[in-house]
Amino acid sequence: MILSSLADADGSRCTLSQEPEGWLRATWRGFIDTEEALRGADNYLRTLQGLQNSCLLNDNVELLGPWFDSIEWLERIWVPQATAMGLRYVAHVVQADSLSDILTVHFNQGTAGALELQIFQQVLEAEKWLRSCQRQLAVAER
Repeated sequence: MILSSLADADGSRCTLSQEPEGWLRATWRGFIDTEEALRGADNYLRTLQGLQNSCLLNDNVELLGPWFDSIEWLERIWVPQATAMGLRYVAHVVQADSLSDILTVHFNQGTAGALELQIFQQVLEAEKWLRSCQRQLAVAER
């Protein structure tokens, strides 16, 4: 179910949806400049605030050009807010024409603050990993 879709004048877009499996999916399409990336990330936080969702699939398959370059902002501002709202797992799928992006270079340890971050080439692999994360959460809550 689509929760929001932020479009830009050039046709690029960030769509946030609640997936049937229970996680949120941020789908980025087109050339996303820094302003759009900040707006999309902020929109995610506003949405998460009401949902308390622990898993995010960040889908960059249809992204064009360089990925959002403000890693410092993500670390200092976004990650602490997202984790305070319950986010624990992020599956980051790199854009189709790239094997990596700035995020994969910076967060090569598998963590981003209190988040567990995994990098994927394929959406299906990311979904499989998120399912396993949900099972771990369910076991831990028992």
